[in-house]
Amino acid sequence: MRAFENNIRKVEPYVPGEQPQNKVIKLNTNENPYPPSPKVTEALAKMDTDRFRLYPDPTCGPLVEALAEFYHVDRDQVFVGVGSDDVLSMCFLTFFNSKKPILFPDITYSFYKVWAELYRIPYECQRLDGNFRIVKEDYYKENGGIIFPNPNAPTAVYEELDFVEDIIRANPDVIVIVDEAYIDFAGRSALELIDKYENLIVVQTFSKARSMAGMRIGYAISNPVLIKYLNDAKYSFNSYTMNQAALVCGTEAVKDREYFEEGIRKIIETREWAKDRLARIGFICLDSSANFIFAMHPDYDAKELFEEMKANGIYVRYWGSERIEQYMRITIGTREEMEELFRFLEKYMGVK
Repeated sequence: MRAFENNIRKVEPYVPGEQPQNKVIKLNTNENPYPPSPKVTEALAKMDTDRFRLYPDPTCGPLVEALAEFYHVDRDQVFVGVGSDDVLSMCFLTFFNSKKPILFPDITYSFYKVWAELYRIPYECQRLDGNFRIVKEDYYKENGGIIFPNPNAPTAVYEELDFVEDIIRANPDVIVIVDEAYIDFAGRSALELIDKYENLIVVQTFSKARSMAGMRIGYAISNPVLIKYLNDAKYSFNSYTMNQAALVCGTEAVKDREYFEEGIRKIIETREWAKDRLARIGFICLDSSANFIFAMHPDYDAKELFEEMKANGIYVRYWGSERIEQYMRITIGTREEMEELFRFLEKYMGVK
């Protein structure tokens, strides 16, 4: 090894889902199958591109204001970033600085390990139980912070709000982050607890329910003290995180509540129908509360099935990791896309 390599920070990076450039049925990265609000299209058409020569508003004012109004919080309780990944990474950097290990599930969003290793944060993975559920008692021990998604990913399992509150209540001396990328397809949000617990941060995204994965918009909601700490770290890192187009389009997307709620309704309806169809052809599915289904078939090897689907232009997500080597994650597409998926599966399995 060359001498200078001793001083290079080396990490094993997060591996994102494939983004095929050819036309396929893409059910592998939990994107929304429907376009964003028509108001987003209108806003883009009206944008004054002369503003692109100027830096964007570093406070992200209009977007922060729109989110504050939508969630009935004050402006100083909202932090926005370039997708929830950016927001979560900033949270790791800002709040997880104890010598004690942070805690998160062993089967969960794999970026958590990457950020912990990148920032040299000690961590311990808490094992999900046999039904792939969080064991809340595992989070009642000494730690340097806690993070978990609800619903969890890739399992799609949702924990009720009283369960989440038990974990927060048991950890008053550390920051607890609830990653709610998929909460709009599930149940009650931990946002209800923001005013009750001063150590709670809730992170959400525009990538799922608001159909804007390509715009990269995420946000955290907490109390003004913690949001100020996040902004202080952001301004020490990159003052101009959000581009002009994302700020304008994101603001318009938040304002269109009716379109937002209708899109969620369609995805949940398709998800429940798809769970039933999968069960009828022998799949075992976890009870999904997200915009995807975590499933396995006892008679078919998941890797072989994944490869056959891919060869036929249907992309789903497969990891082959310990404990989930026979599971695939299937994003909920349009009804037509899901029908194509089932036509392939029924033909491949000889189902009549």
